[in-house]
Amino acid sequence: MLLCDIGNTSYHFLDDSRDYRESVTAFNPSSITQKVYYISVNASVGKVLETLDNWINLKTHVDMSNYYETMGVDRIFACEAIQNGVIVDAGSAITVDIVKDGKFQGGFIYPGITAMSKTYENISPALAYPFNFDLDLTVLPKNSGDAISYGYLKTFYSEVVSHEMEIYLTGGDAKEFTKIFSNAKVDEILIFKGMSKILKAN
Repeated sequence: MLLCDIGNTSYHFLDDSRDYRESVTAFNPSSITQKVYYISVNASVGKVLETLDNWINLKTHVDMSNYYETMGVDRIFACEAIQNGVIVDAGSAITVDIVKDGKFQGGFIYPGITAMSKTYENISPALAYPFNFDLDLTVLPKNSGDAISYGYLKTFYSEVVSHEMEIYLTGGDAKEFTKIFSNAKVDEILIFKGMSKILKAN
């Protein structure tokens, strides 16, 4: 069974246990003749796939009454993958979603590492520090670099752990966040697990 999660820059495939990526600009989806079950946040790619009978949009198989209209399909399928927990998807933006007893409770969106770094740098070049994920969040910093890291990471950390639920980390920067969420589960194919679950239910 071939699954595909399509973003703005790549097609992310899962073929049984092997996952791989293809560039959105270079890859021709009509080159695949087998059935592909997909989700997409890329509107232009979505229009192309609608013309291909073997590409099946899994979003149409989800009960959207459990979610809100403008919620990203990638977030929805990550939520479908778990029964209880906090999902932290650390990408260009960081999304945090709460699932309890299999139902989406709500969530929030936070700037990603690169976006937040640029925000500080735009305020002043003197604030262009990399984030220190090894920072002790129980101690107030006494230098500018750590003060920036603390302001970003402590606020985020406090909100996530306040829900007192298991934390699932996914996305490109997931491994960075394991340094502050030491007991979290890293699951790079969480969205695919949600897709598989929906397929089995239909």
